[in-house]
Amino acid sequence: MWSSEDLDLDAYLAFLDYEGDRAPTLATLRGLQRAHVLNVRWDTLDSFLYREVRLDLPSLQDKLIRRGRGGYCFEHVTLFAAVLEKLGFDFTAVSGRVQLGADQHRPRPATHAMLLVDIDGTRRLVDVGFGNSPLEPIELVDGATSEAGPWPYLLRWQEITHGSPGWAVHQRGDEESWQVRQVFTENPQYAVDYAVGNHFVASNDRSPFVIRPFVQRLRTDRYDTLDALTWTTERPGRAPSKQTVEPREVPKLLDDVFGIRTDTEEAALLVRRLTELAEAPPARQ
Repeated sequence: MWSSEDLDLDAYLAFLDYEGDRAPTLATLRGLQRAHVLNVRWDTLDSFLYREVRLDLPSLQDKLIRRGRGGYCFEHVTLFAAVLEKLGFDFTAVSGRVQLGADQHRPRPATHAMLLVDIDGTRRLVDVGFGNSPLEPIELVDGATSEAGPWPYLLRWQEITHGSPGWAVHQRGDEESWQVRQVFTENPQYAVDYAVGNHFVASNDRSPFVIRPFVQRLRTDRYDTLDALTWTTERPGRAPSKQTVEPREVPKLLDDVFGIRTDTEEAALLVRRLTELAEAPPARQ
């Protein structure tokens, strides 16, 4: 179903520097999720530059593994699903709605891809495509938490949209509160469903990823983002550090900070598009 016959598993695991067991166990799943989130890069450059994001497995392996570029959730999850399928895991793909302060009564589109893995009599959320993703699977029970990474996550069963129940992933907002990051149900999704959502995110004028580039990198002690020309670094327990960068500085910043490689032609296109974005008049409110 996820084209695992086209997967070069050895190349993928070598990219992750993963040398652990390949049996479909919880320990293997934990190791793979952590290695994937920390090593496979995250960016929306293809949407911003080309308005096209390919989800076929050969293209994903070439982009994310061979060329060292980043991708967003549909790309990460499609690749990771092929890996799990190849290794014999039992899982279901699902879609979520990113909230982050949005009114739950005015739901956003279901454009975030995730996996639910059934293992050892439990079902676990595997979210490898958010950028600052959890570093471990989270058991699908009300009140489950994850503190494997620099920031904790909380999973709750609650009202999510228009009185309908479902799952909500909460992230720490400050020392005293939680914020809903995304909501989802267990309704199965398939590759064709992800193709539809990916088309909107990659090419529609209303997609935020078409309007400007967004890049993320999570480490075990920091989280960096580049939102258009604003570079932000967050560390646990500290105030975020922000600075504005020049378009010409971005290709080197991507390489040095985010571990994302762009070739000469793509770097030139990116600088040109960012310059146009910086010089564009502000949109009317």
